[in-house]
Amino acid sequence: MKKWNRGAKVALAVATTAGLVIGVLSPATAATRTTVVIVDSNVFTSLNTSTPDTNLVLNGNVSYLTSAGFNYYNDKPELVRNTTFGSYTILSKTPTFKVKYTVNKGRLWSDGTPITGVDLLLSNVISSDAYSIAAGLGDPAAEDKKPAFDSLGYGGSYSKLIKDVSIAPDRMSVVLTYSKYFPDWEIAGPGPAPVHALVAMALGEKKLGTPAHNVALKSKFLNAYNSKDKVLLGKIGKIWSNDYNVTSVDAKTNPLLLISNGAYIVDNIVKDQRVTLKLNPNYNSGQPTSGIEKVVFTTIPDPTAAAQALANKEVDFYEAIATADSVAALKKIGSAVTVEGTTMATYEHAEVRSGKEQGTKVDYTGPFDGMSQKAKDLRTAWLLAYPRQEIIDKIVKPVNPKAVVMNSHQYFPSEPNYAKMIAASGMSKFTAGTQADRTAAALALVKKYYPSAAAGSGSVKLTMLWGSPSNTRRSAEAALVKAEVAKAGFDVTTTPTSGWSSFLGDPKFDVQFYAWSKEALTQAGNFGSFKSTDNQTGYNNPEMDAIIDRLETEVLSASQIYDLYLAAEKILVEDAVTIPIFQWPGVIAYNSDLKGVNPSPLSPSFLWNFWDWHF
Repeated sequence: MKKWNRGAKVALAVATTAGLVIGVLSPATAATRTTVVIVDSNVFTSLNTSTPDTNLVLNGNVSYLTSAGFNYYNDKPELVRNTTFGSYTILSKTPTFKVKYTVNKGRLWSDGTPITGVDLLLSNVISSDAYSIAAGLGDPAAEDKKPAFDSLGYGGSYSKLIKDVSIAPDRMSVVLTYSKYFPDWEIAGPGPAPVHALVAMALGEKKLGTPAHNVALKSKFLNAYNSKDKVLLGKIGKIWSNDYNVTSVDAKTNPLLLISNGAYIVDNIVKDQRVTLKLNPNYNSGQPTSGIEKVVFTTIPDPTAAAQALANKEVDFYEAIATADSVAALKKIGSAVTVEGTTMATYEHAEVRSGKEQGTKVDYTGPFDGMSQKAKDLRTAWLLAYPRQEIIDKIVKPVNPKAVVMNSHQYFPSEPNYAKMIAASGMSKFTAGTQADRTAAALALVKKYYPSAAAGSGSVKLTMLWGSPSNTRRSAEAALVKAEVAKAGFDVTTTPTSGWSSFLGDPKFDVQFYAWSKEALTQAGNFGSFKSTDNQTGYNNPEMDAIIDRLETEVLSASQIYDLYLAAEKILVEDAVTIPIFQWPGVIAYNSDLKGVNPSPLSPSFLWNFWDWHF
């Protein structure tokens, strides 16, 4: 649910809204079923998940089903090599670290075009700051202008360590040379992209070409890559960054946008309602599927209505946001539905803006701006008054009675290092006493700068971003926050925002809350999201950047990693820019006739082994 952050590869767990869609699929007997219908509370926004505004859960789920690369995570979770697609081998560890990636011969894109090592080169374009600068595509670290490719891939361990990318004479392999070995190299490696389609669209083409034509286009891309052709690459960057942001797909859609190498290809998308995928007839990049010919994601924002659709066998999968009512409804359905509690690597958190997002021009001038003592005190006051326990008691415990307030950004409450971490990180100032005590302390901080502040005075005006109008759980959270922080002198506007995720970097919002979900296990953990080059709230602390840099690029012992995590937690507490709230309660329910389901704690959760599904 990537928010695929540039370094940490995390996903935004998003709950947006759309019209209720029931009756997508009429009930059928298991013997004749070849379609799976999945409920999602999100709406689809893009075929490209690798930009800051499109790195969302549903987008990522569609991408997972329509693409295949060198590896994936299973349910353990362990990183598994996809040897059907290709292979990778370490050539040397010293003095430089070299890895060879080879695409197996005969792999095809959905339009019949052969996949080659040339298709791996776009990964370097969208992940290497140095290449972007050298090709005249822009400096990804610039504060006032975004590069031609608005990519989340810049600034991470790959960008810091990559020295050379060369392609083999047969064009089936690439060799990546890094300055040194680093712990997350396997998930930092290249993935395939249909570069022939990107060149075709850059040249104004609007229909699928012949394999021979497409091979020629692939050569054009290779030439542009090698010569750092600013003009052609710039056009491709604009297409990559913008043209894939489609919210509907029909007969008029440019088919070049839909080329994939995954098991499925996008068949059609009805805006804010459903995404339909069909089998890719040329699929040979991954595990063969077991009988599911079509996958439909249908948007039902009301969890109880989604549960009812499952009961009616109009849908087969339910992993929408769980509420007490929806869980109760699921349990009443009976043996026709399998209900599983799951461990979700997803947590709700609140963020406080402290500046403008890097690469944007509009300054943030609100009360939390900067690292002055005043800004830190006011941010601390906001987080002190944030009613986390009340949110747990009223919203989360009805679903998970064992739920607790989460007090670490890296460790979940069930993990071994959690108690040790929260005892040493300084988070105790946000847990001491009762909420009334913390809110009183918050008001005292506000009064330092607004002497007339009092409960209900509205001395500090704020605007909060949290979600779309029909997201009932987030609406309830926002209401609880508004009521409690008012006692500390804050007046917060909590109007919902349709398409809210695209506003995460907007300086008109002082505060926001949403969820992060892990897609991968990295040494940097969740902290990569707080790099000055990655976060969307303008947070900039050189000490934090230095810690993240070490986590991303050095081979460290377990004790060294813990020490760096602790140092990072302490900085976040001191700077008062974010606070965790709760780990998401995990509930997955699905048609008992559907076999092969085996959820993973990492996103994409139950989708990871879709190839095993069958009725």
